[in-house]
Amino acid sequence: MRTTAVRRRARRTSAGLAVALLAATVTGCDSAAPPAGGDRGAQAAPRWNTAPASVAAVGDSITRGFDACSVLADCPEVSWATGSDPAVRSLAARLLGDAEVPARSWNYAVTGSRMADLPAQVATAAQHKPGLVTVMVGSNDACRPTPSSMTPVAEFRADFERALKELRGASPQSQVYVSSVPDLQRLWQQGKDDPLVRQVWKLGICQSMLAEPLSAEAGATARREKVRARVVEYNEVLREVCAADALCRYDGGAVFQYPFGAEQLSHWDWFHPGRDGQARLAELAHRQVTAAAPPR
Repeated sequence: MRTTAVRRRARRTSAGLAVALLAATVTGCDSAAPPAGGDRGAQAAPRWNTAPASVAAVGDSITRGFDACSVLADCPEVSWATGSDPAVRSLAARLLGDAEVPARSWNYAVTGSRMADLPAQVATAAQHKPGLVTVMVGSNDACRPTPSSMTPVAEFRADFERALKELRGASPQSQVYVSSVPDLQRLWQQGKDDPLVRQVWKLGICQSMLAEPLSAEAGATARREKVRARVVEYNEVLREVCAADALCRYDGGAVFQYPFGAEQLSHWDWFHPGRDGQARLAELAHRQVTAAAPPR
């Protein structure tokens, strides 16, 4: 009896091993168990919402509509981001509808702001838990009395990273649309041959780029190239930092590359966007925000 029982247990053990081996052969690698700490509990990356329900804007004078309606004055109603002017059709108006703009959009941009001012603006905007935050800043970091006083790239990066960290801490689900810094050299090219424009620029507008606008001397040319190169570096920072955030979308250089002409510029200072320029910015932003995928 004892021998028979041993033989039966041996047969059951062999059969169990055979079944296990057969199962492993049939399923192969496709059903391999995930390693400990694997992706069983992982969550899918957040998806970009092409129809955010509210918009908060931060940045500088461009987003405030400075010099677009009258001299040396903000005109937020024509802002590309949150304005109510039907001639502009701001990003907020295109996303939310005209009737919803007053209640579901906020403009915290401040004329004269640089990247160092962005974290405080973002902290204020985040209180609304906006569906989308628009960022356009950097021109004033390059537009200084001299090229040597431009914001260092490392500081520009650190302040932008701090602003995004501020937003994520207060409103983790807010999406961010980041505009590239405009090509300041293109603006110089548009106005340099007009005597009236040159007189206006002498008042102190972006002297790192616009001082001595007709000078072709090596020093003046090198100065302008240095400013443009710094803008390119700023835009690379915006791209890199934004790419590290799953809910941030950089415009791919769309604003930097746009061929702004005299008809898009303020006729008060020939530097800031006028109504038509604000409308072009709104169009570019809407195209990027509502695209199924970010620009390449």
